[in-house]
Amino acid sequence: MTIPERMLWNVLRTRPIHDLKFRRQAPIDRFIVDFYCTAVGLVIELDGMSHLGRADKDAERTSQLEQLGLHVVRYTNDEVLQDLDAVYRDLVRIIEHRLPSP
Repeated sequence: MTIPERMLWNVLRTRPIHDLKFRRQAPIDRFIVDFYCTAVGLVIELDGMSHLGRADKDAERTSQLEQLGLHVVRYTNDEVLQDLDAVYRDLVRIIEHRLPSP
């Protein structure tokens, strides 16, 4: 795992969001996604230097995952490195929106 991936993984494990479990490097269809929460169908992808110039491929990958009924959220490595708390708050907001109503 990259440093940003380790940082986010540590947060996902130590600051649970509604007691949801996340898997890392999870296989979905023909893809391996960075993080995945099956309970809410959430895929989290971190985009680093290897994604430069790959916007079209990343968009196609996102589209194919969304066709499977998943919600894909992407953060850059810089977002994680510079403001991990903001990334966490954004994930909480997304997850709370995706949870079934009581």
